[in-house]
Amino acid sequence: MSGPPAFDTGFAQQFAELLRWRRDVRRFRRDPVPAGLIDDLLAQTQLSPSVGHSQPWRWLAVTGAAQREAVQASFRRCNAEALAAYEGERAALYARLKLEGLREAPVQFAVFCDHGTQRGHGLGRQTMPEMLDYSVVAAITQFWLAARIHGLGVGWVSILEPAEIAASLGAPPEWKLIAYLCIGWPEEECAVPELVKAGWETGR
Repeated sequence: MSGPPAFDTGFAQQFAELLRWRRDVRRFRRDPVPAGLIDDLLAQTQLSPSVGHSQPWRWLAVTGAAQREAVQASFRRCNAEALAAYEGERAALYARLKLEGLREAPVQFAVFCDHGTQRGHGLGRQTMPEMLDYSVVAAITQFWLAARIHGLGVGWVSILEPAEIAASLGAPPEWKLIAYLCIGWPEEECAVPELVKAGWETGR
């Protein structure tokens, strides 16, 4: 049996750069993404840590026009409500933000946590059942970094109504929506978060 790999200084520096350049992408080109690449990235999520080795993540590809329109409609409603909660300059700044890539991203996934899974036999989640959800978040993070290595961008859209999305996609009742991901080739590359560039924190 071979020993564990040795990660040298060059690799460590590249990994630090990967983390710095992993951005939440909202602006995508419409070019298709090879299906084989997505399959490879999903296969790599099986290496993610999960409580009790439960692997509760459920990746549901959203490909149909009606399904995507339902997601976009949910975003429009939720975004309008969010905008109404702000006032003055903050509201004006919010209205200018690009907060989703739902119309442009060629690949989209609704990622659920299967709260009904029997895998793992409950190990590690008797006192902290939320560990199932955290396991899915870890898998998403691993997918995100792996995608970035190949030049893909990922955008996590949270301005959605989870129950509406689950119903429109026909998800089982024991599945909880954790994330809606837009995936594709970024229009531009930047290591600075878009919200920082837009001045969201400072209110500029």
